[in-house]
Amino acid sequence: MPLVTSKEMFKKAYEGGYAIGAFNVNNMEIVQAITEACKEEKAPVILQVSKGARAYANHTYLVKLVEAAVIECPEIPIVLHLDHGPDFETCKSCIDGGFTSVMIDASSKPFAENIEITRKVVEYAHAHGVVVEAELGTLAGIEDEVKVEAGLASYTRPEEVEEFVSKTGCDSLAIAIGTSHGAYKFKPGTKPQLRFDVLHECEKRLPGFPIVLHGSSSVPQNYVAMINEFGGAMPGAIGVPEDQLREAARSAVCKINIDSDLRLAMTGTIRKFFCEHPDKFDPREYLKPARANIKELVRHKLVDVLGCNGKA
Repeated sequence: MPLVTSKEMFKKAYEGGYAIGAFNVNNMEIVQAITEACKEEKAPVILQVSKGARAYANHTYLVKLVEAAVIECPEIPIVLHLDHGPDFETCKSCIDGGFTSVMIDASSKPFAENIEITRKVVEYAHAHGVVVEAELGTLAGIEDEVKVEAGLASYTRPEEVEEFVSKTGCDSLAIAIGTSHGAYKFKPGTKPQLRFDVLHECEKRLPGFPIVLHGSSSVPQNYVAMINEFGGAMPGAIGVPEDQLREAARSAVCKINIDSDLRLAMTGTIRKFFCEHPDKFDPREYLKPARANIKELVRHKLVDVLGCNGKA
């Protein structure tokens, strides 16, 4: 099937009590690993491209990689989504360039300005058959070019969500309930806990409306340990507990973004490979096991965290 929008995906996810995995892609191996796992598990998927990924790999290359995945995996619905679009121009470029979904992230702007910018993107996107994700509240952490100091992060205010969705016409809403970007989401010694009270209040005010969670990588400790064992230095890398993500998926959360986990799996595998095979230099030899480990990690997420296996 051709690329699709997330509209029907989210409707089924909301009604079925599961979430769609939104995985950030930067190269061929990551695209292959994600879509092969989804094909085998019969799971719908959102392939996300950030502004940084477009700068790194080039818009055209990324689109063609995703189009290749569509050809190789015709049985599963695939969305091509812009993650954290910083402005109207970037969103327009992606809409014109073949994306089926875009996110406009004006969450750092004042409420009224966020509405104004989001509405402009929505009007253009909807005229071209593309859906729009927006954001209220600000996540801390670093993801590509999105950098927010912890002290500047803010939870979503549930009393604002109805007005925001009504005035912008956005199709889904990313909210801030304690997740954060990057691999250092919680301080060592603290108990990671999402603000489910904020989530449930938003759900009550927006019945049937799809909610999105960013900064939701669980930061698998086996890969953190692998990185540290083979020359890395990532002390205190802690992610969101997977049981809390599963609980969110049973609620109004229809899309959960996963990024750092895949990077950790790739980096850990490659570090281990070079330490064990210092004479090797062929990229195919170390990227193959990295791809395989990403695939198994994605499979775990689909089945045990998102609950979207068998939903294609």
